[in-house]
Amino acid sequence: MSDHHITTGGSWVPDACTLPTAERPLRLTEFDQFFAEAVRGIDRLSAQHLRLQLDGAEQVEDTARNLTARESSCCPFFAFDIARPGPDSLMLDVRVPAAHVDVLDALAERAMSVRVQR
Repeated sequence: MSDHHITTGGSWVPDACTLPTAERPLRLTEFDQFFAEAVRGIDRLSAQHLRLQLDGAEQVEDTARNLTARESSCCPFFAFDIARPGPDSLMLDVRVPAAHVDVLDALAERAMSVRVQR
């Protein structure tokens, strides 16, 4: 498999991820829950840049910071930036290098799919 492979079954985990395989389903479940509960909008700003508009609650920000910090430690090609443009709004920007656009594509698709299902 290539370094950019997206596994089947709705997962967007690339082969480059260093998270132990046994822990991946738990992380995916965490992301699915986050997408379902916190994401209010999805904007694809460029091939390498995804913006998630989030619920502005403080616990959402805490969850986003915790989840993205853990994801960065196993998939260092992700660049996450959390910003609060207003008191009730929160944005999560996700960027990847050109070599990992397919991973961002899959993440965006997953976020949209989970969000629509809720």
